[in-house]
Amino acid sequence: MTATIRPGYAYPLGALPSQKGVNFSVYANKAEAVELLLFDHAGDAEPAQIFHLDPARHRTYHYWHAFVPGLRAGQIYAYRAIGVDAPKLGQRFDPDKVLLDPYGRAVAMPAGYSRVAASAPGDNTASAMKSVVVDNGTYDWEGDQPLRRPAAGTVIYEMHVKGFTRNPNSGVPEARRGTYAGVIDKIPYLQDLGVTAVELLPIYHFDPTTAMNGMTNYWGYQPIAFFAPYTGYSASYSSTQNPLGVLDEFRDMVKALHKAGIEVILDVVYNHTAEGFGPGATLSFRGLANDVYYLLDESDRSRYADYTGCGNTFNASHAVVRRLIRDSLRYWVHDMHVDGFRFDLASVLTRGAKGETLPNPPIIWDIESDPALAGTKLIAEAWDAAGLYQVGSFVGDAWKEWNGKFRDDVRSFVKSDNGYVAALGQRLIGSPDIYGHEVREPEQSVNFITVHDGFTLNDLVSYNGKHNEANGEENRDGSNDNLSWNCGVEGPSNDPAVESLRNRQVKNFLTLLLLSMGMPLILMGDEVRRTQGGNNNAYCQDNEISWFDWSLPEKHGDIFRFTKQLIAMRQEFGFGRSDADTLLALLKKVQAEFGGVTPGEVDDGYTSHALAVSRKSPSGEQQFYVMVNAYWEPLTFTLPPLAATAPRGWECWLDTSRQAPEDIHALNELARVSGNVYTVGPRSIVALVARR
Repeated sequence: MTATIRPGYAYPLGALPSQKGVNFSVYANKAEAVELLLFDHAGDAEPAQIFHLDPARHRTYHYWHAFVPGLRAGQIYAYRAIGVDAPKLGQRFDPDKVLLDPYGRAVAMPAGYSRVAASAPGDNTASAMKSVVVDNGTYDWEGDQPLRRPAAGTVIYEMHVKGFTRNPNSGVPEARRGTYAGVIDKIPYLQDLGVTAVELLPIYHFDPTTAMNGMTNYWGYQPIAFFAPYTGYSASYSSTQNPLGVLDEFRDMVKALHKAGIEVILDVVYNHTAEGFGPGATLSFRGLANDVYYLLDESDRSRYADYTGCGNTFNASHAVVRRLIRDSLRYWVHDMHVDGFRFDLASVLTRGAKGETLPNPPIIWDIESDPALAGTKLIAEAWDAAGLYQVGSFVGDAWKEWNGKFRDDVRSFVKSDNGYVAALGQRLIGSPDIYGHEVREPEQSVNFITVHDGFTLNDLVSYNGKHNEANGEENRDGSNDNLSWNCGVEGPSNDPAVESLRNRQVKNFLTLLLLSMGMPLILMGDEVRRTQGGNNNAYCQDNEISWFDWSLPEKHGDIFRFTKQLIAMRQEFGFGRSDADTLLALLKKVQAEFGGVTPGEVDDGYTSHALAVSRKSPSGEQQFYVMVNAYWEPLTFTLPPLAATAPRGWECWLDTSRQAPEDIHALNELARVSGNVYTVGPRSIVALVARR
């Protein structure tokens, strides 16, 4: 391969193909020289061609650029940057290191990729990741667009692309297991369950070799290419090693999910990169403009400031980094048709150049005010690893928040901890104690009981303590504060009484989650009691510990049916639907009122474990009465009187103390309640409905 070179243009950044060739542009403000490398194959030990960019012809301000005629999509390329290697000044140039393009749309992953070689002195050409030229104008979307489903009525399913179908018992053809294509095969399952959105754990290309003890970083929270889908989740890449096939497979998945009415939300990591930990690995940003892309320790600029717990912190307050983040988000919405983003450790993005908390962080407002992102779901994990906690105070009007208080308070109440009656009441009605001071919709609160980080729902009711020995850290990793209760036996049990109680507790959690105002999020497999064997930090477990076990929908079909019915009735009855009302306006409309065993009389004493809540549907067509008993003995609740407009009286919708199929009923199966009292079983929830 022989190519010529022309000056090219500084804009746009990345590699832009045209009919005549490809324009390359990269930011490297303090580099003294930049080399553009072209490769025939990802694992080549030497470039097929090296272009030494002339600063007089190929540099405009801080941007190095070149146009290479004759190149096409699929061309593998990378950079080397030469400059003063001065760690004390924050500069880490290494002329031996091959660097990914920060704007590269695809990644070529060599079979012999080595993080060690990227971290140690010397040339790493053969073992380095490389970028790939992409032409996004050739894919046939068949008229597809992001769904733009309102937050009201959204039910999110947090899932891992690989883990969803990797298990041999998935029924997915072997070549498609654990891939974007495999997800397509299981869309009927998601439709049957009734979820309206999938939230995918990170799919931006990441370094899977960052886990300790030689294990795999399974979760993917070590990104290195913010525009490129991960090759390891591609059936196409596994079979052909064609990096462009990865993009088509990802887009096929998005298009298929959209046809099924399911949105795609990406879990994105803009707070740190895979270049952190120890001495650090030079993969991309570090070798191009280290002191621009990262926050550095002001007392020693050879060290990274670490507000993420991952060895470095992305400098989201810098204009260049802000533009990269915004351009990346635009790309995934415009070119890849995703519907939203969940921002990992989003509070990091609110920190300034010295790590200080900014009252109006520019990147947050950049994202919110970008017209290209209007209507896109924006969900913040509103805390970071350095103690910044912003649940209820995250800046911005469009941003939703993971409500960590919902998780903690509901867990505490259901396990019968003292003093949580009042807190549970707030969580059931959209957490007005957290969000009532702002003009917010109820869906400001993204409610969850479990997510990838921590116990599964099954393990929450099966283990008192974590069991992370398989991680190789002598069970030191993972949280020690899980607010879990094993129902009397640690781990799996054959005792029918224990299993019955666990089933009931799982249903209790799901009921509170799906009947609360806000946007609910369900962890993959919780609907069938998926277990991780008590591992609450399975980030490095790329095996049966983390994979979805497809025998469980049959084994725990009662839980699946219960969850499915809850979701369907939530949508039917309008639980959580705001109809554009603010939270406070909706609360007035539905007339939410609390009680205890007696209507209107709340016992919120320290040792109380009972709560009742009455509310109407937003339309006013239905009234509900939900009775929660976290006590270990039955409690008899007096029912509130009904108006003459509800001639059928109270009807039982669900009772978690009952065995399936009597635990929950469809709308046409509701049983009338006789009398004005109802005995709620120990550790059970009952929901009644009255219809006009």
